[in-house]
Amino acid sequence: MQKKSVVNEAEQIQLAMQMIELGARLQLLESQTTLSRERLIKLYKEMKGVSPPKGMLPFSTDWFLTWQPNIHSSIFYNIYRFMVDYAGVDGIQAIIKAYTLYMQQVQHPDADAKEEPVLSLTRAWTLVRFIESKMLTTKVCHCCGGQYIVNSYDLNQNYVCNLCHVPSRAGKTKKAKELSYKLVSMTA
Repeated sequence: MQKKSVVNEAEQIQLAMQMIELGARLQLLESQTTLSRERLIKLYKEMKGVSPPKGMLPFSTDWFLTWQPNIHSSIFYNIYRFMVDYAGVDGIQAIIKAYTLYMQQVQHPDADAKEEPVLSLTRAWTLVRFIESKMLTTKVCHCCGGQYIVNSYDLNQNYVCNLCHVPSRAGKTKKAKELSYKLVSMTA
């Protein structure tokens, strides 16, 4: 049986607090820290003022292959690979640092603080797990030379990314439509 250490417990709480601030779900906290579920729930409530969200973790690789999530996942994973290869960090610390850098790159300075990022910390962690289990991999775009997330079992010879070959329905979401109406009404 492992001996309890105050320093180790303080580090685990610090790690959990970092992940909660970045929006981690309870399942992610449980898998990456040695703290009990009850302590994590209490910590989450203390920091956020609400209970942690319930529900299953992402379990399908399909989400990472759709247009916008694929671009964001690829950005995050390239930052993560850089952290592992050149910054000397690994595991959850590499994910946290890569996610923090990703958020700095994709978050618009005028954006509403309540606006959800495309890629959450939990999805970023899931993405790394999918790639480590060889369900997903990266492939170099034949056109721009960037590394993008692809399905390991797809035929990806002469792969062209979603930025070089934008799908016809890309960006035509309900949210984008509302934003364009808002801009038109402001200019009129």
